[in-house]
Parts: sequence; C-alpha cells; structure tokens
Amino acid sequence: MAKLKPLTGAQATAEAMRQINPDVVVAYPITPQTPIVEFFAQFVADGVVDTEMVPIESEHSALSAVVGASAAGARAMCATSSQGLALMWEIVAAAPGLRLPIVMPVVNRALSAPINIHCDHSDTMGTLTLGWVQIYSENAQEAYENMLLALRIAEHPNVLLPVMVMQDGFITSHGVEVVKVLEDEEVKKFISERKPDRYLLNVKNPYTVGPLALPDYYFEVKRQQEVAIYNAKDVYLEVGEELSKLTGNKYPLFEEYRTEDAEAVIVALSSTAGTAKDAVDEMREQGYKVGLIKPKLFRPFPYKEMRETLERFKVVGVLDRSIAFGAYAPVYSEIRNALYESDKKPKLQSYIYGLGGRDIFKTDIKKVFEELLSGNVDSQTQRYIGLRE
Repeated sequence: MAKLKPLTGAQATAEAMRQINPDVVVAYPITPQTPIVEFFAQFVADGVVDTEMVPIESEHSALSAVVGASAAGARAMCATSSQGLALMWEIVAAAPGLRLPIVMPVVNRALSAPINIHCDHSDTMGTLTLGWVQIYSENAQEAYENMLLALRIAEHPNVLLPVMVMQDGFITSHGVEVVKVLEDEEVKKFISERKPDRYLLNVKNPYTVGPLALPDYYFEVKRQQEVAIYNAKDVYLEVGEELSKLTGNKYPLFEEYRTEDAEAVIVALSSTAGTAKDAVDEMREQGYKVGLIKPKLFRPFPYKEMRETLERFKVVGVLDRSIAFGAYAPVYSEIRNALYESDKKPKLQSYIYGLGGRDIFKTDIKKVFEELLSGNVDSQTQRYIGLRE
C-alpha cells in the first residue's frame, strides 16, 4: 500500500532513485539540485541501495561518467541545474546519439550572466534540439512519478534515448508537500531489470561506442535517432497507463484543467500551472470561462494533439519562463507551430514571466485572463508579466 510522506521535490526525486536502485549515480553539487544527490548519498551511506556512487570534479565529468556506465550496461543517473547543464553541453549532445537510456533529473535554474540561482527554464529550453526526451513536473508528486515513467521510456527498445525530468528550482525542489510513495516492491516490479541488447562488457558480442561516422552514414544514424524520439510519445502514453494502475493518476501528454467550455485558456509549464489552477478556480466562481493547458511531455512535442485541443478555444495565452533571444519564446513557438495547419486558429498572445525566479501571483494570471477575454492581443509581440519598464 502506498504511503504518504512529507517530501520536497528534491527528496521525492531521491526517493524514486532509491526505489529504482540504479547501478551507478555520479554526483556533482550545484544549487538548487544539490539536495537530490545529498539525499541519495545518505541512502548509499545507510546501505539501503546497492548503487556505486561516484563523486566527481565537474558536471562535464559527471555526465561523461554516466555515459560510460550506461554504455557498459549499467542503469546510470546524475542530476544537474543551470550552469552545470551548460558545462556538460558537449556530452548532453552526445548521449542521445549514442542511444543511451540515461535518466537525468534537472532542477530548473536561470543561466548566467548575471549569475542567479533561482528558477527559470532557460537551462533546459536551451537543450531542446539535442535529442533528449523532456518531461516537466508541476509538483513533488509529479517529480516522483515522472522519474519512474522516465526510466521505462528511456529503456524501451523503441526509444533507447536519455530523458530529462524537470522540476522548478526552490519552488518545487525545496518546497515540502505530501507525496504518495509507492511500495518498493511495486516499483521494482514496474521498472523490472535493464536488459540491454548490447553493452561494452558483453565480450561475446563486442561493439564499438562512439565511432567516427562520415557523410556516408551520419545522416542515417540521425534519422534513426529522430524516429526513436517520435516513438517516445506513444511509449509515454503506454507506460503511463501502466503506472496509472498503481498510482490512480493519469499521464496525458498535456493536462487540461477546466477547459470544457472555456473561451480563454493559458498554456503554462511546471509549478506555475499550480498557481494558474487557483486563478482559474477563482475566476470560474466569478463567471469567467477560463482554463489551463499544462504540457507534461515537451519533447517530443505533441503537435497534432495540441492543435486539436487548442482549436476549441477563442483565445490562448502562452506563458514562457525563458526568452529565446531574437526569436519567439520556446513554448510559444511550439504552440504557433502546432496551430499553423489549423483552419480554426484561436487568437494567440505570448507572455514572458518569472525570469531569474521572479514570482508570479494569482493576480498576475487573472490580469492575463482579463486581457485575453478583452480581445486585446497581438500574436506577433511578446508581453511581460511583472517587469519594471
């Protein structure tokens, strides 16, 4: 029977890792990710996991070691944030091409400069084109469950790609919530054992990792990688149905909240969706027909499903916690792309908010809804929430 525990998002992630009992965890601290590897290190010290834990000198080395362990056939993990993700960028790009089923929790934090340790999504949004599956978590409960999903997706033979599991820095990672934790045996049965079809330590069937690919083969390798990440969408849904039988929760590609008769909706990732739900509830009580779309699986992006959903609404506001300098913001770009083929396009408005951890409040979200309902929108401009100008 599942147990209720008071956990931070970081603790919930470490709890999932404890139940997964990976062969190798490579640790390098960076705020606000550090508690994940700290809590897991305590599990190692207490002897409750069999994991080989490797403290290392940098994030670049951390993911490099995880790549080596995974290629050798191990279940291997590390965790990072912000500048750590930036430092390991070379290896972040290499891992998908090597088709390694790594799971890496990322606690979202703003990128320097100026240096900032608080939450925005600029770190992981910068990796969108590199080939990792990306899953975003609203709260500690989702951070826990998404780790279990991620492992199954990564190791599925139709995918074999690394997966990032995101949560918001400090807001989720350090905020204590009641988390429903499955029994260890349930998790063990759900994840089963990794059974790699090829690995470096299999001396009977040796293979090469990371060989040079010249123009006559590189293209085909990348096409196979592309097919694999598109496969991840169906695998996410399939594995989600399986996990749902244990948790009672649903795992759609994106969550719809009170959208059944909505005229205006906003699209928002991660912890902001929780604030938005409260704003939606209060505005519904006042008679406003508003709702929320919360993307969960962001890579691969579910264009068809998102288009068919958004066509139902009159106006859509898209909230991004990052800027794509010189281009539309990342989430807004995907929503525009999804609607390009539609004959029933809603009006769109892009909003940037929360950079460097600046808070967004229910009152801010209500103002967004009021603006959307007034028809005062311009799909070709970005607006800014809580900015001094």
